Amino acid sequence: MSTADASSATNRGARLILIGPPGAGKGTQAVRLSEAFGVPAVSTGDIFRSNVKNETELGLQAKAYMDAGEYVPDSLTNAIVHDRLQEVDAAGGFLLDGYPRTTEQVHELDRLLEEDRTALDAVIQIVANPEEVVRRLLKRASEQDRADDTADVIRHRLALYEEQTAPLIDVYGSRGIVVTVDGLGSVDDVTERILGALRERGLQSERSVEDASNA
Repeated sequence: MSTADASSATNRGARLILIGPPGAGKGTQAVRLSEAFGVPAVSTGDIFRSNVKNETELGLQAKAYMDAGEYVPDSLTNAIVHDRLQEVDAAGGFLLDGYPRTTEQVHELDRLLEEDRTALDAVIQIVANPEEVVRRLLKRASEQDRADDTADVIRHRLALYEEQTAPLIDVYGSRGIVVTVDGLGSVDDVTERILGALRERGLQSERSVEDASNA
């Protein structure tokens, strides 16, 4: 079955990007949105680990950079993500988590989507009060005995996140596809805020919050 045939045979969920700071519950929401829309949650971290574990050509290239403590170059990251999005389960939509991270990756994703004659439906930006995020991460660090995660280190990570994310939000914001959601509150409340914001854009999920939480 061709990609086009697979796409038409699959209920089109949505093509989404999820962006949020450490400690904002992005991972949990990624799983829930994936279930709600019936699309795969595509995490670059998971893709790298899978390719490295399976010793694919791209994985071996990525491992060389990771072992050296260097960033995986945009060109290689783009190739790995492109490879993943060609799989059958992503034909009807996807949720990207951790990609794109740079404006160059934004442009490459644009090219890939144009090549497939598709487009992004929305970029979900989860925001949270920085002090509450610091509190959450310090609590998690204490529970997991991660002594290196001090308040200063966490604030530095949050500052880097803001610095790296701002250009992406500017690009997607100029296209009118960014929805911004408060990430504080119960998990169910945040999920409903996101689904509500997406409904306003005409994106109806296949499953309810309750279904997604029980998945």
